[in-house]
Amino acid sequence: MSTSSAVSSALTSTETSTSSINISNVLAAASGSSTAGIDVTSAVTAAIYADNAPERVWLADQTTLTSQTTALTAIETATEAIATDMQSLNSLSGPLAARTVSSSNTSDLSATAVTGTATGTHTVVVNSLASTGSWYSSLESSPTAALPTSSMTLIPASGKSVTFKTGSGVTTGDTLADLASAINSYVDPTTNAGLGVTATVISDTTGARLAIVSNSPGAAADFSVSEPFTSWTAPQMSSGESLGANSLVFSTAAGTATIATTSGETYQELAAAINAATVSTSYDSTSTGLASTTKLTAGSVTTIQDNNSGSKFVYTAVAGDTVGDLNTAIAAAVTAGTLSANVTGTINASGQEVISEKATDQGITVSTNDAALGAIKADPALTNSLGLTATAPAADSSGNTNLSIAETSGTASFTVNEPSASSSSSAFSFTQSVQGTNASLTVDGVPIVSATNTVTGTIPGVTLSLLGAAPGSQITLTVASDTTQISTAINQFVTDYNTAIGLVNTQFKIDSTTSKQGVLGSDPTVRQLQNTLEQAINYVNKPAAGTTTVTTLSDLGITMNNDGTLSVDSTTLNAALTNNSSDVQNFFEGASLNGFASTVNKTLNTFTSSSDGAFTVNLQSISTTYTDLTSQINSFENGYIANQTTLLTADYTSAEVALQDLPQQMAELNSELGFTSKSS
Repeated sequence: MSTSSAVSSALTSTETSTSSINISNVLAAASGSSTAGIDVTSAVTAAIYADNAPERVWLADQTTLTSQTTALTAIETATEAIATDMQSLNSLSGPLAARTVSSSNTSDLSATAVTGTATGTHTVVVNSLASTGSWYSSLESSPTAALPTSSMTLIPASGKSVTFKTGSGVTTGDTLADLASAINSYVDPTTNAGLGVTATVISDTTGARLAIVSNSPGAAADFSVSEPFTSWTAPQMSSGESLGANSLVFSTAAGTATIATTSGETYQELAAAINAATVSTSYDSTSTGLASTTKLTAGSVTTIQDNNSGSKFVYTAVAGDTVGDLNTAIAAAVTAGTLSANVTGTINASGQEVISEKATDQGITVSTNDAALGAIKADPALTNSLGLTATAPAADSSGNTNLSIAETSGTASFTVNEPSASSSSSAFSFTQSVQGTNASLTVDGVPIVSATNTVTGTIPGVTLSLLGAAPGSQITLTVASDTTQISTAINQFVTDYNTAIGLVNTQFKIDSTTSKQGVLGSDPTVRQLQNTLEQAINYVNKPAAGTTTVTTLSDLGITMNNDGTLSVDSTTLNAALTNNSSDVQNFFEGASLNGFASTVNKTLNTFTSSSDGAFTVNLQSISTTYTDLTSQINSFENGYIANQTTLLTADYTSAEVALQDLPQQMAELNSELGFTSKSS
């Protein structure tokens, strides 16, 4: 084949196989070559670019779909935020139900209220605070100093009393540290319970003491500590001195008796009281006409201590408890072994509550603060002698007096809760620092007893914190709506609404550069949402009964601006929350959770529903279209474009080879025709 025919054949082949090839593009590609031939890569690229025109349209469509997804997702998120606000404002446990409690005397009383507590005013009088029982030992030189040979008996709030020996060679009480460890680690083998106290060694520059503190406050958790004596001598009282108010607790084989001293009392008067002391085996209520169905006072405490076993039974009445329930509980305590088998609770012919034990036993001690039972007193006809003999001789020449106490039989020991003055310096004894007592208060005139200074249940939903006692002084507690929480929730709704309407409005604005709307400007879902949001705030509250001061959002200081966003007048909103909180709550919640919040939430659910909401459907449609375009692009690239690239590359390569041979063929042709290089 001649040179001219070869070139012609190559060009003809190319033109035939790629009718879409633009010869200008081919020549442009060829001109960029550094050789006499064609730049095949550039030529193929130029040809394929022309063929890729449909794909560029599809890619542009995908870019638009991505922008639509981003914009629609942002609008969906903003709309869901409004729906969440509405759900919160329509909840019985939401911010509209939040409560605050104010006290007219925050030094003595504070309180909190749970969500939904009824608003109102209550009057509280704090008569006394609950205290936690505590005792401390006599001073020792150090925590590890050996204790004198003795013993101490701890009588806990419930359970049997426990005696700990002290002295050299006694591992449980050789030192204060040992004794503390023994008390803290003790477990009753029957009940598997501890003593309900915590012992700690307290040291200072003067030495060390053992402090024992109840683990719980209140009378029911109180305890006592005593040491055994066969004889006991009180501290000497000088001329002109007298006793102060105190309580002496004596425990003998016959039982336990508490003897109260009064300010100004003499040792002679105290000795007479000790000698006359008895252990009662029966206690009667001062109230008569009681029946098994008579209601007890909620929160009251009735305590029975069995002097034989040292165990204590404590019954705290709850709302609805009766005298019959108390007696049933006493019988259950007997069955459980907490009280001896002879202890009973019954109602006698006079309608008195009688708690008794057989006279042949060692006796019981009973106390109560229940208003229905009244004061409960020992029956003087049913007692045992305490078994102590107290002597208080006349004053000596210096005016000093003494008190000595001995166990009557001379063979048994007894305990007393005061240190003996006649004991040597090595004596080991305990002093009561705080008696465990219940808190006493009245709430709206009703007497209340509490073992702790945190009182719940007296006012439904309100927890009282007793901080100080002020007998006779009324404290006003006001339970009100928490306007701060409500205001925050309403302002959050306005903020979220403005975010959503702002995103929607952006889609309908004309861009000054492109003169086009947003990517969702023609989306019917967005247009419908705009109308829905604007109509929602026109809600009018029409209560089924009565009148209201809040019929529209404007009554709360919420108004619409020209651009569709909302503004809040905080003065108007705060006034509505302060003066008409129930009307504000009714506006949002309605009579049965069917107010503004419910209405808006239901409307927005047609957009936000995860199953068939407009956003879900729209986004799924966009995603499907995007996926279809991706498949179309992949098919176009892998099919037509790949084949065209292969074909064009082969054709242009053949043409280039022909062009590369053209100079040699021209020289041969010139030679055949007789042309020389100098010929014209």
